Amino acid sequence: MATFLYRLGRFSFRRRRLVALLWVVVLAACAFAAAKAPTAAEDGFSMPGTESQRAFDLLDERFPGGNSNTADARIVFVAPKGQKVTATANRAAVEKIVTNVASGSQVKGALNPFDMAGAVSKDGTTAYSTISYAVQSVDLTDATTEALEDAAKEGRDAGLTVELGGSALVPDGELGGTSELVGVAAAAVVLLITFGSLAAAGLPLLTAIVGIGVGVASIVALGMSTTTTTLALMLGLAVGIDYALFIVSRYRTERADGHSAEEAVARAVGTAGSAVVFAGLTVVIALAGLSVVGIPVLTKMGLAAAGTVVIAVLVAISLLPALLGFFQKAVLSRTERRAGGGARGRQRARGGAVSGAAGSAKPNMGTRWARFVIRRPLAVLVLGVLGLGLISVPALDLRLGMPGDESKPTSTTQRRAYDALADGFGPGFNGPLTVVVDAKGSDDPKAAAAQAAKRLSATDGIVATTPPAFNKAGDTAVLTAVPATGPSSSDTTDLVHTIRDEAGGLKSKTGATMLVTGTTAVNVDISQKLNDALVPYLTLVVGLAFLLLMIVFRSLLVPLKAALGFLLSVTASFGVIVAVFQWGWLADALGVEQTGPVMSITPIFLIGVVFGLAMDYEVFLVTRMREAYVHGERPGEAIVAGFRHSARVVVAAAVIMIAVFAGFIGMDESMIKMMGLGLASAVFFDAFVVRMTIVPAVLALLGDRAWWLPRWLEKAVPRVDVEGEKLTHGGPAAVPVAEPEPEPDPVRV
Repeated sequence: MATFLYRLGRFSFRRRRLVALLWVVVLAACAFAAAKAPTAAEDGFSMPGTESQRAFDLLDERFPGGNSNTADARIVFVAPKGQKVTATANRAAVEKIVTNVASGSQVKGALNPFDMAGAVSKDGTTAYSTISYAVQSVDLTDATTEALEDAAKEGRDAGLTVELGGSALVPDGELGGTSELVGVAAAAVVLLITFGSLAAAGLPLLTAIVGIGVGVASIVALGMSTTTTTLALMLGLAVGIDYALFIVSRYRTERADGHSAEEAVARAVGTAGSAVVFAGLTVVIALAGLSVVGIPVLTKMGLAAAGTVVIAVLVAISLLPALLGFFQKAVLSRTERRAGGGARGRQRARGGAVSGAAGSAKPNMGTRWARFVIRRPLAVLVLGVLGLGLISVPALDLRLGMPGDESKPTSTTQRRAYDALADGFGPGFNGPLTVVVDAKGSDDPKAAAAQAAKRLSATDGIVATTPPAFNKAGDTAVLTAVPATGPSSSDTTDLVHTIRDEAGGLKSKTGATMLVTGTTAVNVDISQKLNDALVPYLTLVVGLAFLLLMIVFRSLLVPLKAALGFLLSVTASFGVIVAVFQWGWLADALGVEQTGPVMSITPIFLIGVVFGLAMDYEVFLVTRMREAYVHGERPGEAIVAGFRHSARVVVAAAVIMIAVFAGFIGMDESMIKMMGLGLASAVFFDAFVVRMTIVPAVLALLGDRAWWLPRWLEKAVPRVDVEGEKLTHGGPAAVPVAEPEPEPDPVRV
């Protein structure tokens, strides 16, 4: 591996104009294809194998034309204090608004609240109108959405309180944009501080932008929806900066050790590039593993993000060495440039001191920290594990759900509409259950549906049911049941399971099948499916990564330690999420207005993303330790050498990631806040507590045993030479260090 990447790095350096041009062509071609691609259809959140999905499929089959994926809206009217919405003036204003909205070209139907049962609250203060559209929400025109906003304004001018809800509303803010800009700005500052050079700080940003440009454009060109690009954009930016940061740092080290620019680039790609390739593979495994969940949208998001990571790796090992050829001296620090681009290092090399340079270098913060840890490894290990364990305690109370409008800020009209309906009609009104009765196998379909309605009405926790509505064939009926509790309540979840358990009795008596669906039931099924997939997903991802790391480090204990350390950091991040979003700790400071269950998708996403980034830090840090150990250093000194060369880079990469993810905490959406806080805290725990503290403590305690591999595995496991041993002993780079060729002026080139 190291030899192949060495040659690739040297080729890219020598043919830098060609390589750079090829990437420009690829980026332009992907951008052109994306621009010409038709607008992607909105992703349907299908869940094969669940009861709610079977019910939706049955509705589409038995009620043709009633597409459940089309957009809808709900206009909520609340009368002024002391009045009723049924008063003459208020009623006239409501009916006028509904008539105006119904005239829209994309409107399929608009229900007058005074013409349908149950649309006016018992106290007469609240009413609602349901608007259904003929198209999906992504296809709604500006005129259609503006008509909704105009309707709300018209009602408020008439003295009513009017709020809007439903899928037709344009989100108040989309993931991306400002958050990514904040992340890039933070990354630029950290890189500038780390390298002390504008060029060295700019190259990782440039290559990351090229990588996500090619990746996101490819996703759009393939016809995937914009929601699929969210994870790809976030991770593409993260790993793109990380990978380039590591290679640029290694290039500067090789220059300081006396190598010419070409040789330094080749060695950097051969060694650091090997670590990048294997780190990228662990991320790809984690993301592609999302397909085991069995939810098509998650599979698409995982595969799209995995493809973007692959592109980031390719950019780092081909485009980056080409760009380093244009900025050979500019990426060095000001001191190194004044010294002639590593001239003093070349003098050390001629004196035969290159191999010992690391041991005699002036200690930095990483060196001092490593020596502190290896002097008292047991105390540091116990303190680190106990600290993360304590932070993880709230995770024992983890409750999963799918928060809806109730979790939005009170400044949004969706949240105010939710609260108004809950006040007027009860908390369960916002999460009605749709019950589908398939009476095709029944001798008397109407009697079967009536029996189902009777059972529902008698079920504890149901406050209202609608009469059965049959299809034209008369063999399928739909009922609506309103729970007594809200959509995210655990009592509502228990109610869904209770109704489903009662379906068996209905089938045995009448031959009819009863299925429960609707948004609330779908959320219950999503939570259950994600929860059931958690252990298989962890097993697959950690198992494959264990094998990969065993090949990289030729050790059993190092990958085992890496996996256990990851579990510590991710459970600690779960503890932080539960403490804030369920228990309400620091909720006001972080802008969390409503506590409740943790979004069901959070654990899977956190595990996938954090595992990939954690293995990045593991590979980056431990490969330098392994390299020093293979080259003859004692175990303790190998740990110190790894920290001397990699600690600064790992810290910089972690700070960049924390800044990027923390930027999402300030957004209004509770879901995005949750992901931002979870990722930022997980990266902090993993980089600073696990990799920088627990890892060196464990390696110090293990000593030589850390790198032990059974003899039979020694023969079976392929040698990938990630530490670049062949580049020093008999490989293509084992040549005397020569004076560098004249280096080009980066401005002219």
